[in-house]
Amino acid sequence: MNFTNFFSNINPKEVITNLPDAVFVVESDGEIIWANNKAAIAFETSVDTLKKVQFNDIVVNGLELAEKSYSKKTTVVTGAFSLNEKEFFVEMNSKKYGEQFFITIRDITTMTNVLAVAERTGRLNKEKNVMFVKLSNEIKSPLQSIMGFSQALLDGLGGNISEKQNKYVKIIKKNSAELLYFMEKFLEFAKAESSLFSIKNQSFDIINTIQNVVKHNENILNLKNLTVNYDFENFNKKAIYNDEDIMKIILQNILETSIRLTESGTITIKIDYPEIDNIEKYGIKPTKEINNFSYIQISFTDTGIGLSENELEGIFEPYTQLEKINKKTMVRSLSLGAVYLMLKRMGGAMWVNSEVMKGSTFNIILPIEKEV
Repeated sequence: MNFTNFFSNINPKEVITNLPDAVFVVESDGEIIWANNKAAIAFETSVDTLKKVQFNDIVVNGLELAEKSYSKKTTVVTGAFSLNEKEFFVEMNSKKYGEQFFITIRDITTMTNVLAVAERTGRLNKEKNVMFVKLSNEIKSPLQSIMGFSQALLDGLGGNISEKQNKYVKIIKKNSAELLYFMEKFLEFAKAESSLFSIKNQSFDIINTIQNVVKHNENILNLKNLTVNYDFENFNKKAIYNDEDIMKIILQNILETSIRLTESGTITIKIDYPEIDNIEKYGIKPTKEINNFSYIQISFTDTGIGLSENELEGIFEPYTQLEKINKKTMVRSLSLGAVYLMLKRMGGAMWVNSEVMKGSTFNIILPIEKEV
């Protein structure tokens, strides 16, 4: 439907007058073809002047967020700039007719205030992550102490306890262990986001590293009767150049996720060289001319319950999981979100292929050669 025909069938002045918001009609290329007086007031200019600028010039990521608002049927929040360069925050809703967007915008600056400004510039986010990382010992030590003393009580070091007391102490220990695990994943994610994250590259044996990570998880693998298979046939070198300590965290988080999704069967770990198309597809930007032997692809394929489309959405973004309030989903998103951020900062990438009741494959790509 074209807006020319749309407006010819109704009285646009009557409709727009009753709307409390700024209204724009925007072409798919970002050209503003119509705006109401409230839009002109909000952006401190005239309607005619607004028609001479691109929507992205006055609304941060305007077209992308308009598409998101339309496709997700949701409100989005972003920054905006008046033509006098005043910064403010807006709430945006979008509908689409043919190739044109019908966009309503409301100024919400007074609601977001200083906190929103700090979040938008990233300063607050970085500062709070640095604080969390620096306080990691203070956060984890009390929990470790609770677990230690709980075990001491269970071992009888504080004297005999009744059957009921034994049950309660076990609950205390179990919940403390779960909280400690959650905090460890949270702190890993916080560090990956923070300015404290650093990479110390060196040569190491990737096959040996993978096998050591699997051995570290031997107890839970045996408990669930899971078999780990290796497929290293297409990989003809052992030593790669990257950060081994970060790689251990990445491999551990992926393996943990795969184990949690799999109650029986196998987990297959494959090393290969990625296709050049995949290197480009997943947003990797090489700093030099490369071939597919400059990178490594590691895939974890399990026979578990798989993940639905809804579970895959935002799987690397813990902040988007807050509305779901699901502990398992949140922990998984923190764990994989940390992996995603670490790989991105290492010049790599991650993606997941999954189907409900058919298992999942967690794929990573990262550079393995020293830059000359």
